[in-house]
Amino acid sequence: MDDIDTPLLMAGGRLEIDLGALADNFRSIAARVAPARAAAVVKANGYGLGATRAAAALAEAGCRDFFVAHLAEALAVRAALPGDATLAVLNGLPSGAERPCADAGIVPVLNSVEQAMRWRDTAAALGHALPAIVQVDSGMSRLGMTVEEAAMLAADASFTARVPVTLVMSHLACADTPDHPANAAQRDRFIAAAALFPQARRSLANSGGVFLPAAYHFDLVRPGVALYGGAPNDRGANPMRPVIRLDARVIQCRSIGAGDGVGYGLSFAATGETRIATIGVGYADGLPRTLGNRGAAWFNGVRLPIAGRVSMDSITLDISALPDGALAAGDWVELIGPHQALDDLARDAGTISYEILTSLGHRYHRTYRNGDLKGQAEGA
Repeated sequence: MDDIDTPLLMAGGRLEIDLGALADNFRSIAARVAPARAAAVVKANGYGLGATRAAAALAEAGCRDFFVAHLAEALAVRAALPGDATLAVLNGLPSGAERPCADAGIVPVLNSVEQAMRWRDTAAALGHALPAIVQVDSGMSRLGMTVEEAAMLAADASFTARVPVTLVMSHLACADTPDHPANAAQRDRFIAAAALFPQARRSLANSGGVFLPAAYHFDLVRPGVALYGGAPNDRGANPMRPVIRLDARVIQCRSIGAGDGVGYGLSFAATGETRIATIGVGYADGLPRTLGNRGAAWFNGVRLPIAGRVSMDSITLDISALPDGALAAGDWVELIGPHQALDDLARDAGTISYEILTSLGHRYHRTYRNGDLKGQAEGA
């Protein structure tokens, strides 16, 4: 038949990525924070969804400020961006990486005085100024300079003459809990530190920070997981559009009797006649073992609990709630979609949406869609 999708036939799961929803999420955030600008974080291969595809869709939606974690990620995504876009490396540069970064027109986030001095020396060797972003630690104790180190840098004429600081940034540790007192404390420390570079734009808010009051938005916000459909905080309904749908193929259905065990360790035991379906995805595909005996799939609006442990390539479901014969080998069950949101699956696994997204494996048949436009398989 002409409509047979051979790659789909060979996959145990299918992952649909809606680039139109991704773009809508960006536009929604941009409208919320205006007159501040909205950037996009496309690190970790675009949160597992494909950095070049995501970056191109976000650029089409109007984004011009992009962040990744490592220089290798920046070099991989640069060609997908328009010439007027800025691409920055959040983790800064290891020694020796300055020249390829400068040659590619990529902007480092300087997290230490040592990084700053190497970037200054590269600008001197090249004979022209090299812009940079300075990160200050406002209380997360992860990356960034102390206020004292930033003050020393701001007073160093050999640095300021060669390195225009275009942005001062920091990162909120507790923005997903809006009333956490650390948010205001970090904001106040950040304001004091950013004043050392009065000519630079300021950026503090991540996805959670976008939904804090405007006093946290400054000149630029840096959403990540919210763009990809993850809930930005722990309050109320998720305001973001879902970006992914994940389904798994049924391999086999069987009936077992009372006392029969299922899966490794036989951690599930049937209390009576039970029907079991095995689906062709597992922890090698990014579905955590912690979903065993806790998570579920859905079919025709019916929740199908995971029975037993998650295996590398398969998961067993208790399908006894379905009419006999309603589910058969070759059918698809929903893992993330209308009945089970990304954050629901993450909750059942005892983790966060970030980890689920960035763990999605390479074995899924991936289809990219742009709103109502026809989908395009990966690599097509």
